[in-house]
Amino acid sequence: QGQLVESGGGLVQPGGSLRLSCAASGRIVVRTYQMAWYRQGPGEQRELIAGLYVNGERYYADSVKGRFTISRDIAKNTLYLEMNSLNPEDTAVYFCSARSGWTYWGQGTQVTVSS
Repeated sequence: QGQLVESGGGLVQPGGSLRLSCAASGRIVVRTYQMAWYRQGPGEQRELIAGLYVNGERYYADSVKGRFTISRDIAKNTLYLEMNSLNPEDTAVYFCSARSGWTYWGQGTQVTVSS
């Protein structure tokens, strides 16, 4: 069994920043799992926005490239998403995932960008 718990979401003004955290536990080890952040906006499908792979390579969707940074703290077994220059289009529920054969999902954290 494994568990992912996201935190750090909230209400932020356009142009602001947030850092999301995803604490992994159980059999999930961020160093050896393919880790990723997804988001799902109102009425939209869940989309992959950032990935951090076992070999250290990173992926970013065009919509967040240059503004978001994915990272991990191996000692804390935690995944992060640093989000800068937020705009209303970034409003969504953000989920982290961990994959190694089976895919685990967190419960999601709401990010709302509004003035």
